[in-house]
Amino acid sequence: VTFALYSLLCRNGRLSILPNQQSIDEKLSTYATEDSADTWQCSVVKLFFEKHPGIRKGLLIFVLLGTCMAIGDGVISPLLKYKYEVLKVKISELHDNYVIMVSCVILVGLFSIQHHGTHRVAFLFAPVVAIWLLCISSIGIYNIFHWNPKIYRALCPIYMVKFIKTIGIEAWLSLGGVVLSITGVETMFANLGHFSALPIKIAFTCLVYPCLILAYMGEAAFLSRHHEDIRRSFYKAILGKNLEAVFWPVSTVATFEAILRSQAVISATFSIISQCHALNCFPSVKIIHTSTRIYGKIYIPEVNWILMCFCLAITIGLRDTNVIGHAYGLAVITVMFVTTCLMTLVIVIVWKQGIIKAIACLLLFGSIELLYISACICKVPEGGWISLVLCFIFNCIMYTWNYGTMKKHQFDVENKVSMNRMLSMGPSLGMVRVPGVGLMYSNLASGFPAMFGHFVTNLPAFHQVLVFVCVKSVQVPHAELGMFHCIVRYGYKDIQQEKYNFENKLISSIIYFVESEGESIEEPTHEWSANDGNSNVEDHAVSLSQNTSDKSCCEKYSLPSSCVLQVMMNGDNHPEKSFYKDESLQIMKAKEFGVTYILGHSLAKAKNSSSILKKFAIDVVFGFLSKNCREFDAVLDVSHTSLLEVGIKYYV
Repeated sequence: VTFALYSLLCRNGRLSILPNQQSIDEKLSTYATEDSADTWQCSVVKLFFEKHPGIRKGLLIFVLLGTCMAIGDGVISPLLKYKYEVLKVKISELHDNYVIMVSCVILVGLFSIQHHGTHRVAFLFAPVVAIWLLCISSIGIYNIFHWNPKIYRALCPIYMVKFIKTIGIEAWLSLGGVVLSITGVETMFANLGHFSALPIKIAFTCLVYPCLILAYMGEAAFLSRHHEDIRRSFYKAILGKNLEAVFWPVSTVATFEAILRSQAVISATFSIISQCHALNCFPSVKIIHTSTRIYGKIYIPEVNWILMCFCLAITIGLRDTNVIGHAYGLAVITVMFVTTCLMTLVIVIVWKQGIIKAIACLLLFGSIELLYISACICKVPEGGWISLVLCFIFNCIMYTWNYGTMKKHQFDVENKVSMNRMLSMGPSLGMVRVPGVGLMYSNLASGFPAMFGHFVTNLPAFHQVLVFVCVKSVQVPHAELGMFHCIVRYGYKDIQQEKYNFENKLISSIIYFVESEGESIEEPTHEWSANDGNSNVEDHAVSLSQNTSDKSCCEKYSLPSSCVLQVMMNGDNHPEKSFYKDESLQIMKAKEFGVTYILGHSLAKAKNSSSILKKFAIDVVFGFLSKNCREFDAVLDVSHTSLLEVGIKYYV
């Protein structure tokens, strides 16, 4: 949810973290922002961020903090040792090593089946969770009546005040453990992707909250008569004379609930990393769709095994549920606080409400969360350090990758070749035109990348038809792909692996573009010009649609998605219709010779004048990630026989 809120702020507040954004991106139907005029508070906040780039970077790091804590949650949550310690309750003489062994076997099995996806067991989620909630609430009701019927008085806030007065600072420190009672609430935001707000409110108010309250009251009632049985008190309460028969059924349901909950958290981690990659905040990884019917069900092998290794290391190394609990509590409450802060900005920038309402929201929720965070920080030596270490590792990777990617794009922008210069040099280049179609990929939305200049300098020949393709992400969840041109836009939740024949549709779009220009010669209502200063690209630009025959650029860009095509074409600025027909035939003939993908094989190096920290970040960390993560040809699934790589070094 942190990246979703940040993306919303970027669309409305110009806080873009993507380097090649254009005003035409905002024409996407899913990019739509609020139509209401900015309030003076909104304008002040926007102006503040525009004038202070350092504040924007700080906001990005703050967002990455919450995101990395959420990823850390994906490491800590699957630790089934929480549930398998019930064996220690039933079989007290069981050695800890056997408990750890069982936990590790379950963890390995859990991560080994991730490639099958969650859709195969999704139908079990609701029944198992519902049964689990009803079980703990029923046990809670029994414990209340059996051990202490007056425990309901604990709902009164007066007893909380008495508790604080009685034990003093220990009450504040205990909040580090109390926070575990509300963990899981933050995942309600994730449910908004599948349900509207009303069903979530009804389920939480009518089922989840009452069941949890009854379970905690029952556990408190048991502890009021058994002060020495604090550890594993829930399962010890079941071992009573009247409840012993339900011990194993309840433990079985608890185990299934833990497995399904862990499955959901791991899948959510895959989605988070996929979105971070699309927004240039994570290295390229292999993304596999696990369902042909349900969109968004993905599996990332590298991340899956890394998470498993972290889980096994923590399980074997710590051997204490209290330590793991402290780490889990700090991760969850940090994610909540980051979400609250981002919501404060959303209230002002997106909803355009008064700053008083935003501050009131921050003070109300933020103060409570800061109180919990302060208590959790005191638990850092007792296990909270695990979350901090995981967050630091992921944050360094994500920010360094974003920083290096931005610097590479800056180098491309500073060294790009304009269309005017290329057209003026056209007759004197003396290049050989090779039959076929060449697709040159770059991250520039206009102009020719430095890679192209390096390419033609060392190999003065290129294909008869050369198309510059810019694959880019925009700050919307999904971009409905119904139009094809040169710039292919994806939402940050879209996977850049399409199931259609991209080559054929791209060539068909180019032919349609050429023929439409020939038909428009006698149409005074249709205007276009190469190298128009007001154009979003520096050459022929028009958007194509397979669903409509309208050729007006301004109306085309109002469709669900748009792409822009950059094509090198020979001829004067006012050709005859026959020229366009011949050009179409040449393109079709070139397609028969095959399509070649021309990609840059780049190496980023820090300048000699750079600081030691920058050299370490670019030369060591970014270089290591670039060499050991998936390259763009693997993402595109390009055959080696159709691949041409151009080596180039970036000095950033």
